[in-house]
Order: sequence, then C-alpha cells, then structure tokens
Amino acid sequence: MSEIIAVMNQKGGCGKTTTVVNTATSLAVMGKSVLVIDMDPQGNATTSFGIDKTKLENTIYDAIIGDVSVKKVTIPTFIKNLFIVPSNISLSGAGVELSKKENYHIVLKETLKDLPPLFDYIFIDLPPSLGVITVNALVAADSVLIPIQAEYYALEGVADLINTINLVKKRLRTPVPIKGILLTLYDKRTRLSKDVYKELKNHFGSTNLLFNTVIPRNIRLAEAPSYGKPCLIYDSESTGTKAYLSLAKEIIERDGGN
Repeated sequence: MSEIIAVMNQKGGCGKTTTVVNTATSLAVMGKSVLVIDMDPQGNATTSFGIDKTKLENTIYDAIIGDVSVKKVTIPTFIKNLFIVPSNISLSGAGVELSKKENYHIVLKETLKDLPPLFDYIFIDLPPSLGVITVNALVAADSVLIPIQAEYYALEGVADLINTINLVKKRLRTPVPIKGILLTLYDKRTRLSKDVYKELKNHFGSTNLLFNTVIPRNIRLAEAPSYGKPCLIYDSESTGTKAYLSLAKEIIERDGGN
C-alpha cells in the first residue's frame, strides 16, 4: 500500500524540492516504486527530471479540476521505478478554483484515488505557502516530512507549521502525523548551523521526529537541477547524494522495511 508523504514548509529556500527529487530517486534506485506529485506552480520538481514544463499537454492542474484522470498525467521519468505527475504555471490558478468548491479540502485526496496501487511511496512537493493547495495535500497525505534549513528563523517557522498541521487535524478531523523533521543546508564550519542543530535536538530529539540524517550545504545538489538530473545521477559520489541515500535508508528502516 502506498504511503503519501507531503514535503512542506511555508518558508522558501529550505530544500523541499531538492528533498523530494533526491529522496524519491534514492528510494527508486533501492528498488522501491515511487511517484512524485509536483504541486508547485513553479514546476521545479518537474524540470529537475529533465522535463520541459512549457510543453506539457496535461498537468496535475488538469487532474484536480477534473478534466483528466491523474493516471493520464502520470509519466515515467528516465529513472527506473520513478514516475511523476508534473506541474507548470497553470497550477497557479488552482487555489481560487478549489476554494469555490464545497468540499475544497478533499479534492486532491479524491483525485489520487484513481492512481493504481503500485507505488511504495508518493511524495507531494508543495509551494512555500499555507494556502488551499497545502491544505489539500495535508488531507490527502499519510504523513508530513518537514525540511528545515540551518538558519535561526527556521526554528520559528517550524512551530507555525506544526500549529497549522494541528489545526487541520482539529478542524478537518484529518490526522497527519509528522514523518520526520530534516535539517538541510547544514554547514559544519559555521556556528549557526551547529546551534540550530543543537536546538532541534533539544526540541525534537527525544520524540524521534528528527531524522538522524543531516543534509549538507553542497554545490552538487545546487547544480544538479540545472542539468535536469537528480544529484545521484549528476554526481553519485557527492556528499549531497550520499546524504539523501542515507535518508532513504532511514525512511525504509522507520517503515520496518529492508
């Protein structure tokens, strides 16, 4: 049975798309069947797999407004076991259209029911906001993965995000457990990174919410999207690649798998 994981943070630049693309790729090369759903109008997850978002006939937008089945917009990437539901700027109008619907918050959940049950993991890449699209993802997801960059204000942001998750749970009666909090853009040379890591461990270390894996600030991770490749394909030996492989293993272990 698929596990749907929403990767979210209302703060931009924290590595959401990088985490989705590289975790999904790592799990796929480990033999897991993986789907990425790009729910960001910027379509960065889409282009990270070398797909020209300007030439797409249909996207996730067409699926959630009911014009086509989500199966029709699910396409294979060049990586074995890895598929994507792409996005582009057309999704920017979805929030307004969804908000007009009576049960706007369950549209994505209902849309995804048409997916075949062949995926081990489904990752939803979200925009840096807490709008209608994000609420839909929270309702559709089985869990939430929260990337947090090693910066001071990120600690304040995660508290707001957890409050939002709890609010959705309370008002919409939809439990969305946190799969894990992931520290990204970590630079071991700086005191700030070390201080943020220490604070995260103090707050979440005893709850098992904080992943053991830490994603370093790595130039290869930053370069890879411009070549339309996940970092594992762009540079299999980079520290960024090794970190996401470690995260994928940790996710599998947490799920009790091999």
